[in-house]
Amino acid sequence: MRKTIMRRLQPVTLAAVVVFCAGFGGLEQLFAPKAELWPRWQAHDAKSVAVIGHQAWDALLKRYIRPGPDAVNLFSYKAVTKIDKLKLDSYVAALKKTSIDKYNRQEQRAYWINLYNALTVKVVLDHYPVKSIRDIDISPGFLAKGPWDKKLITVEGEPLSLNDIEHRILRPIWQDNRIHYAVNCASIGCPNLQSKAYTGANAEGLLALGAQQYINSPRGVAVKDGSVTISKIFNWYQPDFGETEKGVLSHLTKYAAPALQKKLKGVEEVSGFAYDWRLNEAP
Repeated sequence: MRKTIMRRLQPVTLAAVVVFCAGFGGLEQLFAPKAELWPRWQAHDAKSVAVIGHQAWDALLKRYIRPGPDAVNLFSYKAVTKIDKLKLDSYVAALKKTSIDKYNRQEQRAYWINLYNALTVKVVLDHYPVKSIRDIDISPGFLAKGPWDKKLITVEGEPLSLNDIEHRILRPIWQDNRIHYAVNCASIGCPNLQSKAYTGANAEGLLALGAQQYINSPRGVAVKDGSVTISKIFNWYQPDFGETEKGVLSHLTKYAAPALQKKLKGVEEVSGFAYDWRLNEAP
């Protein structure tokens, strides 16, 4: 999900697993990928009632996602069988052949979210074992780190990378900050990879669930003695969450459970940012 910033600023792998930074946060934000519309993907059929099947992906998620500490969903990469790897390849191949411009916006959104997440799991499996997705250095460029700029799939004749899907399609077309809770970068610090596939019918519910799960976990928001540390996602993509730290805090409060809302009441600034890049692997 997110990643270009860490790849460009730190070509050498970090020794620390979790990085805390406050003053450096503003600099990181400057390098975060912007939402830049790729007009090619605006085409859709508002009247279409056709549905894209995601049953194969749904079955894989249910089979290999395990609940972990701090409400994080972990994926059992090591346990994936050869047959299931082939099923994942077949699912991605089916999405590749889909004429996505013939579907309505709801089906398209589910399609792009599932494609992003399936490609992420596939790229990890193709290079497994790894300790972090940032160790998969297949993106072009001297300072590139990770897989996010590598063209991984061709849809309707257009080669696409993970960053293309997230920052040139999903974010600019839907302009919904909950997209950040849907696309998963295979890291513990990332919002959950849900245990079911997105569909046109369930996307609204899953987007809200993803926001609630993340914000109410210490990976999203941690409050101690009045000091608030939040995920770097809210720093990297601050414009999506309200432009200012005050706007971010308002967004967090919206999805916070009562106990967290109480802790956030009266808080006017963020003390620090954190992110855990370790692979979201089930033990």
